[in-house]
Amino acid sequence: MWDIKQWKELGRKLMRSRFEKSLDVAPYDPLKDEDEMAQGVLRGDYEVQYWNEAKAKFGHAITLICVVLVMVVATCIILFISQKGISTFIGTGISVKDFLFGTVWYPDRPMDQGGPSFGILPFIVGSFSVSMLALLVAVPLGVATAIFITEINPSFGGKVLRPCTELFVGIPSVVYGWIGLSVLVPFIRNYVGGLGFSILAGGIVLSFMILPTITSVTCDALAAVPNSYREAAYSLGATRWQVISRVSTPAAGSGILTGVVLAMGRAFGETLAVQMVIGNVPIIPRSLLDPGITLTTGITMDMVNTVNGSLWNSALWSMALVLLILSLCFMGLVKLIGKRYRSQY
Repeated sequence: MWDIKQWKELGRKLMRSRFEKSLDVAPYDPLKDEDEMAQGVLRGDYEVQYWNEAKAKFGHAITLICVVLVMVVATCIILFISQKGISTFIGTGISVKDFLFGTVWYPDRPMDQGGPSFGILPFIVGSFSVSMLALLVAVPLGVATAIFITEINPSFGGKVLRPCTELFVGIPSVVYGWIGLSVLVPFIRNYVGGLGFSILAGGIVLSFMILPTITSVTCDALAAVPNSYREAAYSLGATRWQVISRVSTPAAGSGILTGVVLAMGRAFGETLAVQMVIGNVPIIPRSLLDPGITLTTGITMDMVNTVNGSLWNSALWSMALVLLILSLCFMGLVKLIGKRYRSQY
């Protein structure tokens, strides 16, 4: 049996043989000093170059495979949801207009009472209402916190405030929902009005869930602004607040918008926490104190009551398709705005 040294020597000879074949040079003879050179260069340098190129090709192949895999998976998901969602409108008598702008969601209504009705406008309005309210609360808080951490007091903010803010990321959604159900809903019912289960409760709960995302991304965007921008502004006599409001923050606008769209994606996709406090009533809310429902909560509540292939099940897939399209449109809009910021700064 060979020992480890013999196996290593065999591997070295095999590697040297591949190297010599790739360069089309004679085999190495250790008894000849001139064989230390290959085409006028030390064989060791050629070996390093050969293996560096081999590693680079291997890394490029692995990266290409990963990129193709991600693209294939994303395409398959989009095509699958599209195929499932479009089936609602094929041979069923349901039009896209009635589906998107209908206000009555009654999928199990008996035929003698008019038959099933699939109108998802209350779900769309509820999703936008809760998400926009959450952004309205979280964006000013997150940006202001990031400005304090990055521009005003980096030592305290970076060591204490930012880790405390990022702790919100580790809290499970069910905990947010349970706190909202136990504390926020009774508070709104007793001191603000309404039943407590409302768009307002869902927006407040979501705002705390997306706050860490906005704060973290905004901090990174502000930190990436070159110091030469600030120094130029100070040299012109600008105050600290003028530098923050007119130089640093506008220059970091693209990064801040990235944080907003990430937070928007989190808000649109959040289900459990919102489901526990929003009321889950398929009606169009007339005020912040009215209950409502979102696309995600509607899907999760009804999917256990449907049979695969049924019209009700297909309608849920259509809701998922609408949610996907809305998310893609919003992300595309934010990217266009980000390009405008990058062209200005």
